Amino acid sequence: MSKTTASDPAPTAAENQELGDAGSQLSTAPTEDSPNLPSLGVIGWARWFWRQLTSMRVALLLLLLLSLGAIPGSLIPQTGQDETKVADFRKAHPTLGDVYDKLGLFHVYSSVWFSAIYILLFISLIGCIVPRTWQFVGQLRGLPPRAPSRLNRLPAHTTWRTTAEPEQIHSAALALLKKRRFRAHLAGDAVAAEKGYVRELGNLLFHIALIVLLVAFAWGQLYKSEGNKLVVEGDGFSNTLTQYDDFKSGSLFTSDDLVPFSFNLKKFTGTYERTGPNKGTPRLYQADLTYSAGPYGKDEKTTVKVNHPLEIGDAKVYLVSHGYAPVITVRDGKGDVVYDDAVPLLPLDANVTSSGVVKVLDGYRNPEGKKEQLGFNAFFVPTFGGAASGTMLSQFPALDSPVLALSAYHGDLGADSGIPQSVYQMDKTNMKEFKDSQGKLFKKLLRPGETMKLPNGAGSVTFGKDVKEWAGFQVVQDPGGGWALAGALAAIGGLAASLFIQRRRVWVRAVEGADGVTVVEMAGLGRSESAKVPEELGDLAGILYDETYDETPAAPGPDDPADSPDTDQEPGTETPVPAEGAEK
Repeated sequence: MSKTTASDPAPTAAENQELGDAGSQLSTAPTEDSPNLPSLGVIGWARWFWRQLTSMRVALLLLLLLSLGAIPGSLIPQTGQDETKVADFRKAHPTLGDVYDKLGLFHVYSSVWFSAIYILLFISLIGCIVPRTWQFVGQLRGLPPRAPSRLNRLPAHTTWRTTAEPEQIHSAALALLKKRRFRAHLAGDAVAAEKGYVRELGNLLFHIALIVLLVAFAWGQLYKSEGNKLVVEGDGFSNTLTQYDDFKSGSLFTSDDLVPFSFNLKKFTGTYERTGPNKGTPRLYQADLTYSAGPYGKDEKTTVKVNHPLEIGDAKVYLVSHGYAPVITVRDGKGDVVYDDAVPLLPLDANVTSSGVVKVLDGYRNPEGKKEQLGFNAFFVPTFGGAASGTMLSQFPALDSPVLALSAYHGDLGADSGIPQSVYQMDKTNMKEFKDSQGKLFKKLLRPGETMKLPNGAGSVTFGKDVKEWAGFQVVQDPGGGWALAGALAAIGGLAASLFIQRRRVWVRAVEGADGVTVVEMAGLGRSESAKVPEELGDLAGILYDETYDETPAAPGPDDPADSPDTDQEPGTETPVPAEGAEK
């Protein structure tokens, strides 16, 4: 039995070259040469710049800058998302607003500096992946390199002597290594094997996944659309721009990109916890719809729940909000109906205390016969606590004891001025209050079925017995969402493979010694120092020793005579020396 010791002669230059060749191409990372900067020239500087741009450290730096650059987009209001908030911010912070505007912080994702980082990262990744991919393909098509002349110079190695023929050792080693999923072949007097290509494949997959993420992000920002629509029970929606309450989209999105579909809200169902610490918490939110895809699609029924959207083509319809729409009937002084509709009111708290406005724009004439417009501030509670509670706040979100509070105005609502108005707010500039007997604003609490008569025979307002419910829907078209998800999953998988799989090589040399006994050497080499290489080498050496020992007993070494009286071990049964670094 023999083992390398510290007294072995220093390796020659040729041996060092062999060791370098043995460890080459364990990675596809490009080698970087230090350029002689003063003599580069234009072409040389261009090549140097390209190498720097496509290096891993620059790619990581650009990725970090992209992440940091996206932070202002989530903290500062963006013009593409909410121009009202941007205007409010500029009004509240005029100096800071001018600075943000010059830096492009109100439109981060379309700014010049963010686009520059984005494009440079994209180019860097492509320039890094393409050569590494070709190099990796070349490695897959090639064979593991030949064994160095002195395997005992490698970090993990072991050796033993046996009477088995070198050909038997080589055959057994080939079979064992291929069984362990090594790529192995006989090169000269040694078997060369390699394993762990998935590590580099995972590395390439991670970089390709980043490119997919970048493309998906850009595609989504350019062609994404998002709109909201409030629909009352019994009403419908058609996916056109004019039907949305608010709508925003990417710069390349057009109305032709809208997925053609329509739906009707048949019924909304909401249930809530009645008792316990979670009283009032929603247990069920669902909307029963009848929808049709395409202009001539067949009507189909479905139920949309929270986080369970309706998917039609590339569009997803999410259920995002809910409220109540009391049915209001307004009559003039002659008793003619001038308004009869469900009025959606916006929730103010978790118990759906709601407020809004009822606007009567056409058809009303005052007692003098003049055309006027009516306006009513509406305040609704689905569960009234009673006058004794001293508050007009809902006590529970369900319709247990609904009450509607109305205050009345008449005059000109300004709807014909050409200035857009919110349907939930009333412009009182040209409106006058109806007065009660005490000269105060005329207002009243109504329960379902009750009627409020306006002063001086001006008409009446009836709170209908039926209180409808409304549901808020968000329609999203995100063409890059699926690709982004696939890219994220692929990036995680590739990163895991590159971190947890080690690429390593094993060589097995069997040659006949001067005394006619076969000397077996095994050595392993990994891309980086790891306990896995010597442990795996020790395991392989033990198995190979046992397999060859079954056929021909191992030969004793010259320093271990078979008739030694100081050992109780039978001749020829030594085990191979464990690989350095392996557990003993």
